[in-house]
Formats: sequence, C-alpha cells, structure tokens
Amino acid sequence: MATAKETGQNARMRELVDLIAEHNYNYYTLDKPTIGDKQWDELYDELVQLEKETGLILPESPTQRVGGDILKGFEPHRHLARLWSLDKAQDNEDLLAWNARVAKTIADYNAKNPDVTPLPDPSYVIELKFDGLTLNLTYDGGNLVQASTRGNGAVGEGILAQVKTIRSIPLTIPFTDGLIEVQGEGIMNLSVLEAYNVSAAEPLKNARNAAAGALRNQNPRITAERKLNAFFYNIGYAEGVSFENHEQLLQFLRDNRFKVNPFAVYCSTIEEVQAELELVAAGRSEHDFLIDGAVVKLTDMRTREALGYTDKFPRWAVAFKFEAEETTTILESVSWEVGRTGKITPVARVEAVDLAGVTVQNCTLNNMGDIERKNLKFALGTHVFIRRSNDVIPEILGKVDEEPGGEIVTPTECPSCGTALELRGAHLFCNNKLGCKPQTIGRITHFSSRDAMDIESFSIMTAEQLFDECEVRDPADLYALKYEQLIDLDRFGDRKAKKLLEALDKSKDRDLAAFLFALGIPNTGKATTKMLADHYGSLSAIREATVEELVGLPDVGGIVAESIYSYFRDPVAADSIDRMLALGVKAEAEQQAPVRTDSIFSGKTVVLTGTLSSMTRDEAAKKLEAVGAKISGSVSKKTDFVIAGESAGSKLTKARDLGVTVIEDEVELQRLLGE
Repeated sequence: MATAKETGQNARMRELVDLIAEHNYNYYTLDKPTIGDKQWDELYDELVQLEKETGLILPESPTQRVGGDILKGFEPHRHLARLWSLDKAQDNEDLLAWNARVAKTIADYNAKNPDVTPLPDPSYVIELKFDGLTLNLTYDGGNLVQASTRGNGAVGEGILAQVKTIRSIPLTIPFTDGLIEVQGEGIMNLSVLEAYNVSAAEPLKNARNAAAGALRNQNPRITAERKLNAFFYNIGYAEGVSFENHEQLLQFLRDNRFKVNPFAVYCSTIEEVQAELELVAAGRSEHDFLIDGAVVKLTDMRTREALGYTDKFPRWAVAFKFEAEETTTILESVSWEVGRTGKITPVARVEAVDLAGVTVQNCTLNNMGDIERKNLKFALGTHVFIRRSNDVIPEILGKVDEEPGGEIVTPTECPSCGTALELRGAHLFCNNKLGCKPQTIGRITHFSSRDAMDIESFSIMTAEQLFDECEVRDPADLYALKYEQLIDLDRFGDRKAKKLLEALDKSKDRDLAAFLFALGIPNTGKATTKMLADHYGSLSAIREATVEELVGLPDVGGIVAESIYSYFRDPVAADSIDRMLALGVKAEAEQQAPVRTDSIFSGKTVVLTGTLSSMTRDEAAKKLEAVGAKISGSVSKKTDFVIAGESAGSKLTKARDLGVTVIEDEVELQRLLGE
C-alpha cells in the first residue's frame, strides 16, 4: 500500500505533467508563453527529481520528449485510413481544368440524384503546402499511441519516439471517445535551422532535409536536438466524429490542442482562388518555414464524399505548385567585394539557373568561415545547392556530393586598394577607411539615403563622381563642397550644382536619430539609433556614454554597446563628426510631445506595410509613436499590430501566418489614433 508521501508525490507528478503540458501548449502551439524560461525549468526539474525518487514515469511526461535509446530500425505501421497524394496544378490553366472537372461532377451528381438535397456550388479553402515530412498520428482514448510517416499511403514507418520530441505535438488530447488519426507535416523552422547551423560542426543544407532526416533518424536524441515543429490540417480517421465543412474540421483540431497554421483563406469563386494564390506565391519567402505551393480544397464535406477519389488522389483537392526556390547548379568562381564598413564578402558566380522565376548567376557566401563550414573550400567546378529567399541574392547551402573541386583562395590584400586584410572573427576587413574607394562610396551613399540625411537626388553615381573629381573621402567633405567645384563637373552644370548644394544645406536640419543612422555605426539600425536619440536627447551625451550605460538600454546587448562606444572613440569618426558640426549640421533631438498611455497602441510593437491613402507611412509612424507605440520594420512573434495599406504584400502574409492583429481599415486606424 502506498504511503502518504508516495501518494502526495504521485499527485504532484500528475499536477506537474498537466502544468507543463499547458505551458508547452501556450508556448509552442499558441506562441503565447504564460511563464518565463526560469519558471518552466523549475517545474521541469521538480518533475525529473520526483521521477527519480519514485521510479515512476507517466506515459505523457514531458521528460520523455528528450529522446531515448537508439532504435534498431523502424517498424511498419498500417494506417487506419489511407494518406492520399494530391493532384497537381502547375499553372492557372491546370487549376481551371481541375475546377471544370469539379463543376461537371457536381452537376452530374445533382442530375442523377433529383430526390436528395443538391450539392452546393463549390466553395474553396486555400492552405499552405508545407515542405517537410508528412506525419500521421494515432490517438486512442486521448493518448498518443503511434506516429508514422506516410510511406506508400497505406503503410508507413513507426516513428513515435522521434515525434514525441516535437514539443508542439500534444501527448494527450481532450478527445477520448475512441481512435483518431490526425495528419500533418513535420518541419524545421528556418530560424531554428539558422541557429542550429551557427554552432553545428556540420551545417544542415536545407530545412526540408533537416526535418525528414531528423524524423527518420534512429537516434531520437538527434531528433530532439533539431527542435522540430509541426502543423496539422486533416483528420484521416475518427470514431464517432463527423464534420459538415472544413472549417469545423480545423476547429476540432484547434480544440484538441493541435497546432493549425492560421493561414486558411476561404473563397467563393475560382477567380478569388486565383487572386489569392498570387498573393501566397508573392509572400512565400516571408514565412519562417518552407512551402512549395498551396493546397486548394472544396470546403463542403458532403461534396467531398460525392466526388470521391481516383486511384491516387482525392478529386476534391489540388496542389498548386510554385516554382522551386531551391535547386542545384555549378559553382564557377568566387570574387571578393568590399562593403562600406570595410568588410570583405565573397560572392559566388554560378552557372545560370532559373530559380523562382529569376535567372540566378550570383550567390552570397557570407564569409570564409561560412565557406569552410559548408565544405566549399574545394568546391569550384562542382555542383552545389542554392536557395533564394526574401527576394535577396541567393545563398549557397552546400555541395551536392563530396566530389573534389578547385580551391577558393582567401585573399590577403584588399581587392580594391591593396591594403593588407585583417581577420576579425570569421570576417576579413580592410582598414583603409579613407583611401579605399568602395568603402568611401558605400559610406557616403548610405549617409545620403532617405532614412539617413535624405539628400535629394544623391546617387551612387554622384558619390563616385565626387570621389574621383572632388576628392570627397568622408561625409563631412560633402558639406565643404563649393559651387565652383561642382559647376565644371561632367553632367552637372548650374542647375544641378545649385540643387545639390541646396539639398546639402537642407539636410543639416535632420534630427539626431537620422544623423546617428547616417553615421553607419556598426551593428546598429534605425530602431537602435532612434532609441539612442530619444534616451540621451543630445549628441554630446551619446558620445560620452559608457558601455555599462549602453548595455542597460532596451534591446542593446554587449556587442551593440561595444560597437557604439568604440565608434565614438575612433579618431577618424570623431574628426568627421566635429567637422560636420562645425559646417552647420545640427544633429538635434526631435522635440517629443508627451506620449499618451491610454491608447490601444501604448507599449505595443507595430509594423507598417503597404500604401496608406490618408497619410504617408512616416506620418503614420509618428502618430503611432505619439500614442506610445514602438515601430518595427519586420513582422515577428513579438509584433502586436500590423497596419496594412494597399499592396501590403509579404509582411501582411507573415502577420496572418503568426496570427498578428491586422488593421486594414484606415478609418478604423484613425479612430484608434483618436483623430
């Protein structure tokens, strides 16, 4: 008979398992953590200690998610219901052909069955097509008892130990009335892949292979290290459960604590479907996970049943495939480019290949450390994986195989000015700040940009001409320019010379935040420089700030603090600033009106995207800051609101993915601003 102590320990273990499961659900599934990491660790450690003391481990204990012993192999698992493939539409023509077949089948059914309620006109739901590994989970009496791969659709491989390591997957669910099979996709978030590769001895080449490889690895501890995620979208088999439409099915999944991607767009016509698919394709690279298309399904369950299946796939759904964002090509050569900070970046030239609708010939390699970690040191002339995302220069992920190739030689001198290079961490730097042309051109162009000193009509061509013909080597040199120097320059003349001098004079009134951003302080951006201006209120105070003071500011870590401190103690930077002040640059903090604290936006992070009809984005940002909002340039889990105007694009897509509150009505925005 159990002692009172044992009974109490067992009850506490049950309580801890339930508590941790609830916190895991809030954190991993809802993305809304309810406790901090320290408190979670305390609960987990207490449970581990109780399990050691009692020798008892509950089947659904979170301690079993870390992975167990290495398995000898995977056992076959026969699915209760078949996992179907999907018919594919490569373009709008294929999509319309599928829709025509659907419409004909519905019409034929209604004509042949006049005595039953007619099937409704088709309505559709669009979901993302995740690029990972299909999962089929079996629950019995509310407990996870099996997990398997898709296999051939009828029989898969049992991977229960591996799937248990995915913290967003519930080990128990509220539905306890019998057997149920739930289908979804195991994925590796791109941010997790990036973080993993920072310290990995052998970087993973892409998120899809990383997820599939982890789930089919016979060592569950390796699976756990990959920190996988999962989304669920279908119920293949359920005892005593039925649904009238797809929306009810998704709600059932949510109610049973499965992670359902918030992107599910319902459309009444195929024209609406086509328009939405264009938006999905345009915003695909903004997701923190890979997608290779979208899935279009009929929403009505009775219609699905009437349409049925072919030998391979359901007639009521189709996968709309996007053009590949990953492919292979040949690495032809590597050149080295100089940035405005003096950083030397390798740029790869590859054999031209079509990727996501764009012909790619150049790829980034980040730095020499990146080249070595990706095993590319001897890769010239070999096949490599490349990926294009976020509409930026594509990146090389790694070699396709281990075939030897030519060596990528690390430079010892600056490719522009010949100065000996310095290695700082994984990066090479040219320290010739004033004499290295690409550095100077980059600094001056950045200094003059719209978000910085906003010097009208100033371009990289202007910077190059002033460097070559007026010996401009520093932003301060711009304010020393005279009409007599400019009038005789090629492509200048009276009008352009006066216009540039007027723009330079006007830029002297730019506020402190803009001036700090224009300086190009390493490891800082607009948000950091604005925070510095708001906090210190004057340039002199910022120049005197210590590392200890800076580290105490919001979102300023040790590296950023050291960068700011070091910049203002660099004699070259200090001389440049002093010269600009002497030449009339004011760099004064903008006078801040008292911030309201009674607004819905107070203390919230807000992202602006698209074109607003009643105000510019800068005007909207100032109004939001006046009511206590923090303006951010990117959408993340920390974003509270997204203000979306016309042509909002990928940021709006990402906001919907993350479940962020979106305001698209400008009248509503003005009301919330108190106008």
